[in-house]
Amino acid sequence: MSDTTHPAVPATDGPPARRDRTHWLYIAVIIAVVGGILVGWLAPDLGKALGPLGTMFVNLIKMMIAPVIFCTIVLGIGSVRKAATVGKVGGLAIGYFLAMSTVALGIGLVVGNLLDPGSGMNLGQDAGAGAQYADQAHAGGGTVEFVQGIIPTSLLSALTGGSVLQALFVALLVGFAVQAMGSAGEPVLRGIGVIQKLVFRILSMILWLAPIGAFGAIANVVGRTGLDAVLQLGTLMIAFYLTCLVFVFGILGVLMWSVSRVSIFKLCRYLAREYLLIVATSSSESALPRLIAKLDHLGVERTTVGVVVPTGYSFNLDGTAIYLTMASIFIADAMGQPLTLAEQLGLLVFMIVASKGAAGVTGAGLATLAGGLQSHRPDLLDGVGLIVGIDRFMSEARALTNFSGNAVATVLIGTWTGTIDKVRVGEVLDRRIPFDERTMLDDEHGDAAEQAPASSTEKKLVTA
Repeated sequence: MSDTTHPAVPATDGPPARRDRTHWLYIAVIIAVVGGILVGWLAPDLGKALGPLGTMFVNLIKMMIAPVIFCTIVLGIGSVRKAATVGKVGGLAIGYFLAMSTVALGIGLVVGNLLDPGSGMNLGQDAGAGAQYADQAHAGGGTVEFVQGIIPTSLLSALTGGSVLQALFVALLVGFAVQAMGSAGEPVLRGIGVIQKLVFRILSMILWLAPIGAFGAIANVVGRTGLDAVLQLGTLMIAFYLTCLVFVFGILGVLMWSVSRVSIFKLCRYLAREYLLIVATSSSESALPRLIAKLDHLGVERTTVGVVVPTGYSFNLDGTAIYLTMASIFIADAMGQPLTLAEQLGLLVFMIVASKGAAGVTGAGLATLAGGLQSHRPDLLDGVGLIVGIDRFMSEARALTNFSGNAVATVLIGTWTGTIDKVRVGEVLDRRIPFDERTMLDDEHGDAAEQAPASSTEKKLVTA
């Protein structure tokens, strides 16, 4: 099969030439990150003043998330003849997210008890600021408020309000409506297809501002926290980062290889630029539009990508789950008031539920952590202030782990539902079908797509 696709390689000389320009973009991001660290360290006040640069860049990316989700899902569902296919994907996604988040919470609990990163640390004098984060958690509401918040005030407000779940909800409604219209809905699909091309063109233009955003974001973080906070609480950070690595490569990687025969190392290499973007901005949302485009290019059916990825960004927070349990144990140990096994299990159950709505709360990690401690051990609430200084650094590991978990989930659910072209996955991960950085859409790969009939045909058969 691979021999039939090799002739397509010469025809892809055009796109790689265009991709070379984007290499300079990501080299510039790396330089900007280093420069931001130096500025924040040597001139903290200047670093703090540069913070808005990072905020504005992330806001530009967030501005594009709702249109990307809307176009992807409507085009995907509108071209699927059986609505049951979408329901099957959504049901599997929710079940998988619940299971893996529970596993992640359990891992954080086990590692936290084995390493005891907070033992022997006299950090009580730095405690405080926990109440305000608990208030943020309460402001997020309970389960009823969370579900109620999925319904937008109007059809168009879902695309302007900044809520991923609202955009997903409206896109599903429109997609099913277009699907029910049959051939009469084809003009709608063609129009949305044109809008999708426009959206990704705008996104590619915004990404050229990534070095500026990265410089401002990193300078602000280092300027506010300094390097001393990082060194003081380095044990917890190292333990957390190592736990996230074990979870991604040890658990998710083994699971994906067992089910889909896809290498986690090749998938991470394929998503390397998205990882860099997340590290530079400390936000997994900055890479969400590109993740949707890349998984579609990888060979996962568009409907599966459109349902799993946006849902995962609100429900599949593996990195946040690990963080919640490890941080709870760290705070208790650092304050000299360790949690009993019963308290840890009770906290685990609470976090399983609370972590599902964490994405809807400002300062999600700290707010959910404070809410859990307040409900189980109010005397530890002020201990949240112990990790405020390094939370931003740990948020990068959370974001990277959440991102990886959603990418793996899409591949797994695509395999279980038969909506993935395994031949194309191999070709893409082996770099025989490059991702078009200029358009981010497969239909503009041109000759490369036309000269690889085996993969294109098989994809149509699998997703029909």
